[in-house]
Amino acid sequence: METDAETAPSSPESAPPSPESAPPSRVPFNRPFTTGEEFGYIQQAIDNLHLSGNGPFTERCSRWLAEQIGSERALLSTSCSSALEMAMLVAGIGPDDEAIVPSYTFPTTAGAVALRGAVPVFVDIRPDTLNLDERLIEQAITPRTRAIVPVHYAGVGCDMDAIAALAARHGLTVIEDAAQGISASYRGRPLGALGDLGCLSFHETKNLTCGEGGALLVNRAEWVERAEILQEKGTNRSQFLRGQVDKYTWVDLGSSFLASEINAAFLWAQIQHSAKILERRTAIWNVYNERFAALEERGVLRRPTIPADRTHNAHMYHLLLPTRGARDRFIKRLASRRVEAHFHYIPLHSSIAGRRFGRAAGELPVTDRVSDTLVRLPLFIGMSAEDVERVCAAVERALTPAPRPQRPEPCSGRQAIKRTRSSRVRR
Repeated sequence: METDAETAPSSPESAPPSPESAPPSRVPFNRPFTTGEEFGYIQQAIDNLHLSGNGPFTERCSRWLAEQIGSERALLSTSCSSALEMAMLVAGIGPDDEAIVPSYTFPTTAGAVALRGAVPVFVDIRPDTLNLDERLIEQAITPRTRAIVPVHYAGVGCDMDAIAALAARHGLTVIEDAAQGISASYRGRPLGALGDLGCLSFHETKNLTCGEGGALLVNRAEWVERAEILQEKGTNRSQFLRGQVDKYTWVDLGSSFLASEINAAFLWAQIQHSAKILERRTAIWNVYNERFAALEERGVLRRPTIPADRTHNAHMYHLLLPTRGARDRFIKRLASRRVEAHFHYIPLHSSIAGRRFGRAAGELPVTDRVSDTLVRLPLFIGMSAEDVERVCAAVERALTPAPRPQRPEPCSGRQAIKRTRSSRVRR
C-alpha cells in the first residue's frame, strides 16, 4: 500500500542521505535544451488555427534555413530520415541503381537508398575526420552508380571539393547527409548547401531541435517544384496555395513528409537562439579539447581532428581509445563515477540489413576499428562548470593507471629468523 510521503513515519533507512554522504548526481549523456519561448510560439500556432504543416511557422523556419545555408529551397520534414527519402525520390534513384555511402553512419542513410530498390555501396571512412574517404570513392563507382551520399560526422565537413569533382566527372548526384551539420561549414560554405541536395536533423539530440524533425535542402532550382510535390503527398497543393492553379490533384509520387506547425513553432524558438546555442556548446567542447591534450600526448587516446579549412559546430565530443576492451572498460569506469558516455555506430556493412540490401566495396578496416574504439562524452547546454569538471576528472582518472602495490624485498631464511627474534625482543 502506498503512503503519503508527508505522513509516512521517518526512519534512518528511509530518511534522505545527508549532503555529505549523498552520491553526486549523474551527468547524463544528453539533455534536450529549451529556450523558454517554445510554449509561446506553440500557443501562437494554436491561436492561428493552423496545426498542419506549411503554415506561418513552417514558412519562417524554411525561409531562415534557405537564407542561412544558401539553398534554393528548404522544406521541413518529419525527420532527417524522411528528408533522405525525399532526396532519393527527387534525384530519381530507383531499382538496381547504386549509391555510395559510408558504413559508419546511422542506418537510414543507407535505408533511404534501399527503400527505392537501389543498392547502398559501403565505402570506408578516413582515419582522421571519420568521414567518407574521398580517396576510395572512385574505385567503388560502377555503371550503376547514381549518387554519392557523404555524411558530415560530428558536424565536421567531408572533403566536398574532391567529392564534387568526382561526381561531376562521373555524372553523379551528391546528397549530403548533414544530420549533424547545422551551423557548420566547409571552406566558408555551410554544410548542406554543397551538394545537389542536403538533409538536416532536428532530433532532440541535435544542436537545434523540435523533438523529431528534419529538412530537405534543395540546391538546384529545377528540382524545387518536384520536391514540393513530393513533400505534399505527391500533389501540387503548394502551387494551389500560391494561386498558381485553381485546384490541386495527385501529380507524382510522394508521401506525408511534412512537419506540423507545432513542430515548426518549437523549432522557431530554437532558431531564434541558434547563435547562443552554438556559442555555449563550443565553450564546453573547447574545455574538453584543451583538458585532454595531455592524455593525447601520452598516447592513451586520440582527440577529434578538425581540418583547418572546416568550422565545426560542437555537435559532439568523442575520443578514440586504443582497443575495444579499453573503450568498454573506460565507459564502465565513467559510469562508476556517474558520468554517462556512449559508443556510436555499429558498421552497416556487417549488419543484418546491410548484408541483405547493400554491399561493401572491399575491406573497411577503419570503420571496424572506429566502431570498436570510439566513445562520446556528455555535451549539452545546461551542463554546469561543475558537470564539465566532473567529466574531465572522470576521464583522467579512468585513464590513469592505478599504482602497483610494492612487493616486499626478498630475504633469506636466516634474515627472516633474525627479524622475527628482533621483533620479539621489542615486544
